[in-house]
Amino acid sequence: MLIRKEIEKREKECLSLYATLSTNTRGRKKEERPCPVRTEYQKDRDKILHSVSFRLLKHKTQVFLSTAGERFRTRLTHTMEVAAVARYIARCIRVNEDLVEAIALGHDLGHTPFGHAGEDILRDLTPFNFRHAQQSLRVVEKLENNGNGLNLSYEVKDGIAGHSKGELSVYKVHGENLKGRGRTTTIEGEVVQFADWIAYINHDVDDAFNMGMIKKEDLPSSTEKILGLTFYQRLITMIKDVVENSFGKKHITMSATVMNATDELRDFLYKKVYTGLHGSLRETRSREMLSLIYSHYLENYEEILKDMPFLKNEIPHRGVCDFVASLTDIRAQKIYRKLKGKIRQ
Repeated sequence: MLIRKEIEKREKECLSLYATLSTNTRGRKKEERPCPVRTEYQKDRDKILHSVSFRLLKHKTQVFLSTAGERFRTRLTHTMEVAAVARYIARCIRVNEDLVEAIALGHDLGHTPFGHAGEDILRDLTPFNFRHAQQSLRVVEKLENNGNGLNLSYEVKDGIAGHSKGELSVYKVHGENLKGRGRTTTIEGEVVQFADWIAYINHDVDDAFNMGMIKKEDLPSSTEKILGLTFYQRLITMIKDVVENSFGKKHITMSATVMNATDELRDFLYKKVYTGLHGSLRETRSREMLSLIYSHYLENYEEILKDMPFLKNEIPHRGVCDFVASLTDIRAQKIYRKLKGKIRQ
C-alpha cells in the first residue's frame, strides 16, 4: 500500500467529523500527480516551507524592527510560533494537522518590511486597499516560483486569505464564524486564526518587556488572575481553553472568561505598545524609506522587470507594490541608501 493511502485512511478513521480530509480537497488550479508518500496538504506545507518568500521572513519585522536586536521576534519566528500553537490545538481536537500547519506557515508570506507600519505605508501609497493577507494569497498564486505561483490547494489558500483580523476583537471574528460568515471556510482555518491571536498576544507582551516599553505591573490585573503571570502560563491557559471548548464542535471557540481576558490583553497591547510605536522615529524613518523606494520604481518600472519580468503585464502600481512588499528590512534599507546617494549626487 502507498504511504499516502495509509495516511489518508488514518485521517478518515481518526479525525473529527468536522475535520477537512485531504481526500476531500477542492483541488488546485493545475492538476498535479499525487505524491506516493505525502497527502495534498503535506505537499502544500513543503511547497511553502521551501519557498523563497518563507526564507525572507527571517529578515522582516514582527513588531520591533528586526534590526533592533537579536532577542526580538521576526516575522519568521512569529510564523513558527503560530504553527506550533496551531498544531497543538489541531492534534488535541482531532482536525487536520497538516492543513493547519500549511496555512500557518503561509499566512504571512505577503507581509511587508517593517511590520505593520510597512503595511500601513503601502496602504497609503497604493491606489488599492493593501492587506497583507491578500498579498500572501497573491504570493502563493502568482509571485512565487518566478511568476508561476505554488499551485496550492483551495483549502490552504482559503485559510491564508482568511487568517487576518486587523484590529477586530476576538469576539467579532468568532461571532462571524459562528454565523457562517467567517473569513475562512474550514475549521482548520479557524484554528490558525486563534493560534495567530494566542501567539502574537503572548510574544508581543514578552518582546515589549524585553524592549523596556512595559513592566509586568503594567499588565491588567484581571488578565493576570485568569491567564497567569508568565509567558508560558498565559500560553498554556489559552491553548487549554481553546481545546476544552472546541473539542467535538463545528467551530473554534474559547470560554467567555478566557476570551474576555485574551481580548483585554490584546486591547492593552494596542493602547500601550502598538500606539507607542505609531508615529515613532522608527516608523517615520520606515515611511521615508518605503515612500522613496515606491516613488522611484513607479517612475522607473523597467528596473523592477529586470528582477521580476513576470510582472510586465501588471500596471506599475501593482508591480511596484509586489516588489516593495517582498523586500526584507535589510534590503529596503540598502536600496534606500543607494537612492539617497543618487539624489545627493
